[in-house]
Amino acid sequence: MNRTHCLLMLCLLPLTLQTQGQRSSTSETHRSTAVDPRSQMTFRGGWRFKMGQDSATELQAEPDGTWTTVSVPHTWNRVGYYKDAPATHINTADNVVTTQGVGWYKLVFTPPANVDGMESFLQFDAASRIATVWLNGTLLGTHRGGFSRFRLDCTAALKPGQENRLTVKVDNTKPALGSSTADVLPLTGDFFVYGGLYRPVSLVFTKKAHLDLMDYGSAGVYAETTSIAAGSAQMQVRARMRNDSQQSEALVLRTTLVDAQDKIAGQEEQTVTLAPASVEERTANVIVPHPHLWQGVEDPYLYHVVVELSNKSSQVVDRVSVPFGIRQVRFDADQGLLLNGKHVAVHGVGYHQDREGKGWAREPEDVAADEATMREMGVTGIRLTHYQHGQPIHDLADRDGLVVWDEIPLVSQWTLGESLQPTEALRENARQQLRELIAQDFNHPSVITWSIGNEIDFGNSIPAFVGNKSGVVPDPLPLLRELNQLAHELDPSRPTTLATCCEGIRYAPDTVVPITASVTDLSGANRYFGWYYGTPSDLGPHLDALHDTRPAQPMAVTEYGAGGAISLHSDNALGGPESRNRPQAEEYESYLHEQNWSTLRSKPYLWATFLWNSFDFGSTTRSEGNAQDINTKGIVTFDHKYRKDPYFFYKANWTATPTVHINSSLYTERAYRTADVRVYSNAPKTSLDVNGKRIGVLERCPDRICVWSGIVLSPGANNIVATGSFPSGEVADKVQWHLSAAAAKGTYIDCGALVAGASPDKRFGSDTFFEGGTAQVITGPGSGFRAPPPASIAGTSIPEVAATYRTGTFSYRVPVDEGPHTVVFTFVEPSLHPGERIFDVFANGQKVLTNLDVAEAAGGALTAVQRKVEVNAKESLVTLEFKPTKGDAIISAIEVQ
Repeated sequence: MNRTHCLLMLCLLPLTLQTQGQRSSTSETHRSTAVDPRSQMTFRGGWRFKMGQDSATELQAEPDGTWTTVSVPHTWNRVGYYKDAPATHINTADNVVTTQGVGWYKLVFTPPANVDGMESFLQFDAASRIATVWLNGTLLGTHRGGFSRFRLDCTAALKPGQENRLTVKVDNTKPALGSSTADVLPLTGDFFVYGGLYRPVSLVFTKKAHLDLMDYGSAGVYAETTSIAAGSAQMQVRARMRNDSQQSEALVLRTTLVDAQDKIAGQEEQTVTLAPASVEERTANVIVPHPHLWQGVEDPYLYHVVVELSNKSSQVVDRVSVPFGIRQVRFDADQGLLLNGKHVAVHGVGYHQDREGKGWAREPEDVAADEATMREMGVTGIRLTHYQHGQPIHDLADRDGLVVWDEIPLVSQWTLGESLQPTEALRENARQQLRELIAQDFNHPSVITWSIGNEIDFGNSIPAFVGNKSGVVPDPLPLLRELNQLAHELDPSRPTTLATCCEGIRYAPDTVVPITASVTDLSGANRYFGWYYGTPSDLGPHLDALHDTRPAQPMAVTEYGAGGAISLHSDNALGGPESRNRPQAEEYESYLHEQNWSTLRSKPYLWATFLWNSFDFGSTTRSEGNAQDINTKGIVTFDHKYRKDPYFFYKANWTATPTVHINSSLYTERAYRTADVRVYSNAPKTSLDVNGKRIGVLERCPDRICVWSGIVLSPGANNIVATGSFPSGEVADKVQWHLSAAAAKGTYIDCGALVAGASPDKRFGSDTFFEGGTAQVITGPGSGFRAPPPASIAGTSIPEVAATYRTGTFSYRVPVDEGPHTVVFTFVEPSLHPGERIFDVFANGQKVLTNLDVAEAAGGALTAVQRKVEVNAKESLVTLEFKPTKGDAIISAIEVQ
C-alpha cells in the first residue's frame, strides 16, 4: 500500500433515495445496473496544520514535526465560555483561541491509478474565509467566502496512482481597511467567524463529459415545480452539461423522477451534442400524474430527480441524483404562508452553526442532533443566519418538512472606514455568495425565500460592534436593489426577503434610518422590545404600524428574545432592569418570551416568527450575564445540551406532546421562604404537590402557563412535583428547592435587582414583594454589549446590593411570622444634592422615618446610610410604604429580621 498521511474513503454517490414507505405514482420500477461513473474520495484524517506564515514558499523547508496533525472538519478557533463552574464546561478562559489570521493545511494522498484519464475536482464544502489551494506545487485557485461549497479543477495537476501533495492557505483575518479580507462578506456581525477547513474536503472524479461541477458548487441540476393541477403536476429540470474533452460528444440526456418506492413517476429523454470544451444547458419538462405533494411537517414526501448522461453505446457517463419535493408556496400579506394552498403556521428559530468545544467544525450527527432538538420543541421553520449553512441542515429540513429562510452574509456593514460606497470587489463578492447560495440550495423544497441581508438599516444609530462613522452614513439601497434583481434573475420562483432592525425604532431624537424593507418581496423584522428598548407591550402596536405602512407586503418577525443564564436566577422577573449586559436571569428570558409570544400569536398577518436564538453561540462583541464572548439569547446552552425554561414554554405551546415543566429548576438555594411555582403545561389539568401535600389543580392554563403563588417553603429540602393529567396518562416533573435556616427566619431584599448582589454574610434575594416604583441601577448601562464597571459606593460592605434601587412611590408587603421584627433599610443617593429628594417611610401604617433626605444624611451622593426600626407583624405581613414629599423615594436594600 502506498504511504499516505490521510484516511481515504472511496465511495460511490448514492443511486437511489432511501425508501420511506410512501406511495408510488406508477407501477414501473426504476433500476440502474450500470457502474456509477462518478466516484469520490473524502479527505478526513492525516492533515498537517500550522498557523502564521503568509507565503507558501516559507513553509517548504519546515519539517512535519513543526506541524500539528489534525482531521477535517477542523477550526483553529475556540470561542466563548461561561464564567461560572469552569470544570463543568468544555470551553474555559484557559483554552479559548480567538486568533484570526492565516492558517495552513497540507495533506499527502494517493489517488487510485484507474482514475487516469478522468476529470478530477477538489471539492471544499466550506473554508473560512479565503482559501488558496495548491496541488503538487500548482496553484489551482482562490475562493473568497467562508460558507459556500466550491470546486477547483485539478485534472492537470493530479498524479493518479502516485503521492500527491495538497496545500491550502486559509485566512479568516478580521476585515479592516487594507486587510486581505476587506472585500469579503461579512465585514462585521454579532457572531464570530471561525477559521479553517471546517466542512469536509473531497476529490471527485468524472468522465470527460459530465454534469457541470464548476457551476458555483451546484449539482449542475436545477429542478422546480412549475404547476400543480387536479391529478397532475409539471416540473422543470434544467441540466448544465460540460464537455472537458477536445472532441464533440453525442449524448442522451435522461431526466427521471423517482418516487419513494424507487418507481418512475415521470421521465423525459433528449439527445444532445456537446461541442469540444463547452458548456450547454438543456431543460426537461416532466409531467407527474397523481403527484404526492411535499406538505411540510404534515407530510414531507420526497421524490428523487435522477439526471443521467449516456453515450452512443448506452453507457452512463455521468449521473446526479437530488431529492425533490413537489410543492408550491404562496405568501399572503394578511393570511401568512400557504403551502400547496394550505395555511402553515411557521414557528421558527434562528440558528448559528457553532457549538461549544467544536466551533464550526461540526459533524453531520451534530447537525442532526440540533435539528432533532428543534423539532422536539415544535419548530416548523428555521432561519439559517447569517450565512450559508451547508447541505446537512437542508437535507434534514427537506426530510422533516421544515421551511427554511436562506441568507447571505451581508450583515450590518458593507463599507469600511468613511467610505460611502462599497468597493467593486465587495459588490462582486456579495453577488458571488448569492449565486453560490441559490445554485447550491435551489433544489431543496424546504427553502422558501432568499434573504439578501440582515440589519443593514442602522442609519446613524450604528452600534459599537459595527464601528463609528462621522457625518453622512452609507446608503445600503443601491447594493440591496442590485442583489434583489440578481436573486430574481437566478430564481424567479422564490421571493426575496431581508431582516431589518430599525424602521420605526427611535434610539435617539436625531435617529435617521433608511427604509430597506420595501426593496424585497417579503420583509422580516428583528425587534427586541423589552430587551434593548421599550417594553414588551410595545411590540404589538409597532408590528401593526409596520403592517399598515406596507399592507400588501407579507411580513415575518425574524428575531425577538432576551439573554438568559442558567446559573443566574430571579425571584421576580419584573424586579429589576434587564437588558443587554445586565445579569440576564433565566426567569427574565422566560418572561420576555411569554410576553412576546402572546403578542405574536395574535397577528395572523405574520407569515412566520423566528425567535432568537435556538442555541447560545460565540460572539466576541459580548461580555454579559454569566458568559464571555457568548450571545446568551439561545434557549439551549452553548454545548447544545441544557434546555432553558423558555424551550419548554414553546414545546408546551407548539406541540401536542404531553409537556410539564417546572421553571427555575436550577434555582435550588432559595432566598425567600415563599415562592411562586411556575409550570409550563399543555395538560387539560395540572396539579402541584409540595412536600407530599396537594396545593391545588389548575385547568387549561392560559398560554400553557400554570402559576401557584406564595407557596410557603419549609427549612431544608422542599420537593416540588407538578403533574399533568393527559388522556394518555400522567406526566410529572420534579424539582427540589432548599431553604436555609437563615432564609427561613429573615428576609433580605436587594431592591431594584433582578439578580441579587453578593453579600459577605447574608443571602439576599432579588427584588420582590413590591408594588409600584421603578427599578434602576447606579452604574447605568455598559458600553455596547459589555457589562458596566462596578459601582463605587462608600459606607457599605455590600456594594453590589447597594448599587441597585427602587424609586418613585411604592410599597413592600413582606410575608413573615407573627410577632416583632427588626427592619434595616439601606439607602444610597445616586446623584441628587441635599434637599432635592425627601420622603417618609411607613411600617404597617405607622410613620417610622420622617422627611428622610439621603444625600444630607450621607453627606453626599454614592455613600450608603442605614436606618433601623422595630415593627410588629400584622396578619403575617410587614407592610412598608415609601411616600415622597419632594422628588421620588428611594431604597437599595431591606432586611427584615
